[in-house]
Amino acid sequence: MTHTVTLTDRAARRIEEIVAEEPANTMLRISVEGGGCSGFQYKFDLVDTAASDDVVVEKSTAKVLIDPVSLEYLAGAEIDFVDDLIGASFKIQNPNATASCGCGTSFSL
Repeated sequence: MTHTVTLTDRAARRIEEIVAEEPANTMLRISVEGGGCSGFQYKFDLVDTAASDDVVVEKSTAKVLIDPVSLEYLAGAEIDFVDDLIGASFKIQNPNATASCGCGTSFSL
């Protein structure tokens, strides 16, 4: 199983825009937590430092941090940013998820 997580160009551009407005926080942390309507949910936080065991995913100047436990759930995922009729948000195409909720923020394995 690959542990590679990728960022689309759209996601990288949006992360760059967000951190430009938050000078104290320069990276986006994505983690997986229990909860949500499907069992697990994605959590997004802006942070200023990485933990020593974080995996850093970079594209252009955008940096995403993922802790080792969350990486097991996100292995092989693609992080995108979508701006459509129902709103603008980060979308994670996760090959490990067997089901997800309608809003796309939670999933099950």
